[in-house]
Amino acid sequence: YTGSKGQLGRALEAELAAEELLGLDLPEHDITDPASILRTIVDFRPDVVVHGAAMTDVDGCERNPELAFRVNALGSQNVALACERCGAAMVHVSTNDVFDGRLGRAYYEWDTPTPRSTYARSKAAGEFYVRSLLRHFYIVRTAWVYARGGSNFVTKIMAAADRHGALRVVTDEVSAPTYAPDLAQAIARLLVTGHYGVYHFT
Repeated sequence: YTGSKGQLGRALEAELAAEELLGLDLPEHDITDPASILRTIVDFRPDVVVHGAAMTDVDGCERNPELAFRVNALGSQNVALACERCGAAMVHVSTNDVFDGRLGRAYYEWDTPTPRSTYARSKAAGEFYVRSLLRHFYIVRTAWVYARGGSNFVTKIMAAADRHGALRVVTDEVSAPTYAPDLAQAIARLLVTGHYGVYHFT
């Protein structure tokens, strides 16, 4: 699983503790290095790769779109090519941000993505590569992942509340914060179904 040091990666490690796992993350494993990531995944010969590594700093993606696409799009392509080479299924962890939020209702898996930000476009490009290169894939879109000890929306709001008491925050965005251990459990349950496709897990 890629992104093993992140919030979801740590939750997956706990959820899948009974399985033989290989956790991949920086600096030892760089998904933007195609030869290295291909060799590492193919040598391990996994049944499935959960690809959670990503550049998730939305503002950082706007400042450095080249890096955003190198990580979120081409990095996902590299992981998908490795899966294709060794016959592994792939779980590509994506985002609700592939939609622009203007639909006026909840989004379904079959709705057409309408990404607006650099981050969203780079993640949608990652989905494109996974769909294009693999037959056996799960695309799991989630939102605002949080866990204890992580740097995320929930912990930042709690810290700000502790510092300032009453808070003033923007109200132009609505989302469903997703607890990383719940997401890991849902992914683990999905893996045993063999029902490939696109899923919204929040």
